[in-house]
Amino acid sequence: MPSSPVRLLLIADTHVPRRARALPAQVWRAVEQADVVLHAGDWQVAELLDEMQARARRLIGVWGNNDDELRRRLPETTVVEIDGVRIALTHETGAAGGREKRMAAMFPDAHALVFGHSHIPWDSVAGEDTANPGLRLLNPGSPTDRRRQPSCTMMTAEVRDGRLDGVRLVTVDRTP
Repeated sequence: MPSSPVRLLLIADTHVPRRARALPAQVWRAVEQADVVLHAGDWQVAELLDEMQARARRLIGVWGNNDDELRRRLPETTVVEIDGVRIALTHETGAAGGREKRMAAMFPDAHALVFGHSHIPWDSVAGEDTANPGLRLLNPGSPTDRRRQPSCTMMTAEVRDGRLDGVRLVTVDRTP
């Protein structure tokens, strides 16, 4: 019998309050609807971490390069298992060129890696020439600071029957 899916929200680079005074209402709804929220760093302030911990069913996060005050509370990287799927989380992965190979070597036992830093959405799979062929690399972009992108974004996904499924890039309406 198939198991119930675990709903994931993937976010990064929230940059509250420097890029936005608060997270958009759409993001908070997604936080409250998700079974697990994965935040890949650059929160900026502890108050956002505290509020997200209070509102999320389960929150997994790491610190980013703009998170000086959160380095005592969050790891730089982590790997969690959700219904048989090992998901790694880090903020920065370096240059886009060679990213799959570097990250496959860094996280050889992970099925997926969620990362941030660039604010550029990314969805790729490490290939045959890596230490972890099949590692899926996901960057949800930023829900508050689109930089050179057409819109602010986040990602949703599901873990179903031991597989990461239904990964979707979601455009964020920045209405508070």
